[in-house]
Amino acid sequence: MDFEYSEDQQAFNKEVIAFCDDHDTIEIFDVTRENMAQIVDTPERRAFMKEVGHQGWLGITWPTEYGGQEGEGVYEYILNEELAGRGGPQIGKGVGIIGKTLIAHGSDFLKDMFLPMILENDVEFAVGYSEPNAGSDAASMRMKGVPHTNADGKTGWLVNGQKTWTTSAHFAEWYWCGVRTDQDNKHLGISLMLIPMDDPGITINGIWTMGDERTNEVWLDNVFVPDEFVVGEVNYGFKYISQALDLERFTMFTYAPIKQRLDLLTEYVRTTVRDGEPLKNDPVIRSRMASLHTEAEVARVMGLKFVAEAVKVEALVRAGKEYQPPTVIASEYKLFATELSRRLADASMDIGGPGSQLRVKTEDAPMAGRSESTYRYTVIDTIGGGSSEIQKNIIARRGLGLPKNF
Repeated sequence: MDFEYSEDQQAFNKEVIAFCDDHDTIEIFDVTRENMAQIVDTPERRAFMKEVGHQGWLGITWPTEYGGQEGEGVYEYILNEELAGRGGPQIGKGVGIIGKTLIAHGSDFLKDMFLPMILENDVEFAVGYSEPNAGSDAASMRMKGVPHTNADGKTGWLVNGQKTWTTSAHFAEWYWCGVRTDQDNKHLGISLMLIPMDDPGITINGIWTMGDERTNEVWLDNVFVPDEFVVGEVNYGFKYISQALDLERFTMFTYAPIKQRLDLLTEYVRTTVRDGEPLKNDPVIRSRMASLHTEAEVARVMGLKFVAEAVKVEALVRAGKEYQPPTVIASEYKLFATELSRRLADASMDIGGPGSQLRVKTEDAPMAGRSESTYRYTVIDTIGGGSSEIQKNIIARRGLGLPKNF
């Protein structure tokens, strides 16, 4: 595979850069929000993403019949990386997890309702998989749905239970929710449903993370979901979730923010003098920086490898052929990139010295306090989208063919 952009891809990259330069305000781009910068949680960010949609850049890889361009995934990658490197909102759940799953498995009713809104950025989604006793093991979710006919004679499901770590619940309009519809079958007993977040049976309580960002616990109390808002086949939701998790593990943890943090640390080492000696002359620091830059290049190439495999899968899907999602490659990238992000945060704290413990945006702190915020966020990175331990299990079992209990 080619690890460099073609002329057309370079031209698109320049177009995206120019567009972002024209919209470069702190309300839209803020690298100090770390990976949480990707969410579209303010009016300014929402308006910006609507403009991105008007450029034709949302749904680049979607089929033309649904308003897409049937473009290669590398163009979505270029767009997302440029947005992420500046600390801006990204194309996210709507275009990827929800949109692509609806295209593959959704009814005409759901496609007609949601796909145009996604392309216009007129809707925000929250994703409800995790529960107090079902984190990385999504198949253990217990939120219960039972068949029900409401007072109007409409058939559907009555849903009760709790979700947690739902990051966008406090501003999203719709809940993309996994519900246990068969109590006796762990993997073939979950259904995906779309639920309006303003349903009176939904209660949202904020949870503040050590990264100073809000996530939420969500309670559903006798929420009625009509049959037409079930995605795909009843009880096949875990299959759809598993396919979408490959995309989540890649798009949630983009390479560009890692590179931005590494460049910041590199500039600090290059320009800082401590005890009369430039840091760049310290052999221990030089060795550590060399290792970080080498690992960063590995992460970049692993990301492009995933994109190349995803392009092959998309071609098979369009042709109606059997395909295997790039699960192992997604887990390899997610594991390596987030653990590298953690190692980079550790190095920034160590090299910055005691002053690196000062809060982010402290002007006279090393690197203006970015070290401490990055250090806090990297804990989240290695857990979200499936913890590092889960990724190792996927690689061992599906990539190396090792037994489940070894």
